[in-house]
Amino acid sequence: MDYNSKRKKLALPEYGRNIQNMVDYLMTIEDRDKRNKSAQTVIDVMGNLYPFLRDVPEFNHKLWDHLAIMADFKLDIDYPYDPPSPDSLLEKPNKVPYNQHYIKYKHYGRTLELIIKEAEKYEGEEREIMISQIANHMKKSYLAWNKDAVEDEKIFGDLEELSDGKLVIKEGMQLADSKTLVGKKKKPVSNKKKK
Repeated sequence: MDYNSKRKKLALPEYGRNIQNMVDYLMTIEDRDKRNKSAQTVIDVMGNLYPFLRDVPEFNHKLWDHLAIMADFKLDIDYPYDPPSPDSLLEKPNKVPYNQHYIKYKHYGRTLELIIKEAEKYEGEEREIMISQIANHMKKSYLAWNKDAVEDEKIFGDLEELSDGKLVIKEGMQLADSKTLVGKKKKPVSNKKKK
């Protein structure tokens, strides 16, 4: 029996053993023109595995890079793109820089703090509408983390604190009801039949 565990390890297993066999066959073709045409055929077959991406230029470049990798960078053909170097596969990726922002109230999030800073620039009726929308969103965010009801005064106080006193709530402003913001809970559906 010929088991996969006894065969050569696939460089890119997502293409499968048959595509790897085609690439291995390319290495045996001595005529350069025939090898170039055959390589294009293998690229077309590889593209057929992902037909929705086949005509995207970046994807086409990726296929040629994959062909070079599967041939262990030993395939002598006219690549339409510069093939990657073997060293590029061993490079460690760059470290992802994470933002280290202090968030005063994590349940509101960083984005809300940025929205509050933006709302400070508005005047008149637009400002009042934004304050109302922000406060309702704050209440909804608060309720997502704390299922107990929250008083509107708590939200108003947090908003004023986050805006350094620049966004002041007008007297008499009412926020949406907690039940409206969270939504009604659906009753679980029982699979038991009634007798």
